Amino acid sequence: MAIFNIFGKKDAASDLTKAIPYRISTELVPYKLYSDRKSQVSLFLKVKNATKEVLLTSVVLELPSQLGFDDMGMQKQKELRLGEVKPGEEREARLDIHNTMNADPGEYTIAITTISHYRDYGHVLNAVKKKTTVNVV
Repeated sequence: MAIFNIFGKKDAASDLTKAIPYRISTELVPYKLYSDRKSQVSLFLKVKNATKEVLLTSVVLELPSQLGFDDMGMQKQKELRLGEVKPGEEREARLDIHNTMNADPGEYTIAITTISHYRDYGHVLNAVKKKTTVNVV
C-alpha cells in the first residue's frame, strides 16, 4: 500500500485490521433449557465498538442442530445488521433460543461472529468470533 503514501492517502484498513474492533458480552436468562419439554432462553448480546472509527457492523449467530431461533427449531442461523456503530458506542440485541425435543442434556455451543464491513455489507474488513454455551438439563 505504499502507492497511497505517494498521493497522501491514508490506508485506514490496515489500522482497523490490526486491533480487535469489538467487545462482545452475552447473558442468558434463564441460564438453562430443559430437555424433557419445550423451553426457551433469551440471549442478551452487547456489541461495543472499541476503535476510534465508525464501523458498519453485523452479527452472525449460529446454533447447533438441537437448538433453534424459532419454536420449531428450524432456523439455525441469524444475521443482525446493526448499521454504523460510532466509537465507544454499544448496541444491544435480544434473541430467543428454543430447544427441540431431541435435545439431550449437556452443553451446547453458540457461535457469535461480529463483522466490520467496508462500504456495504458485501465487503468484510475484520471479524471477531466468540463462543458461549447454553446448558440443557
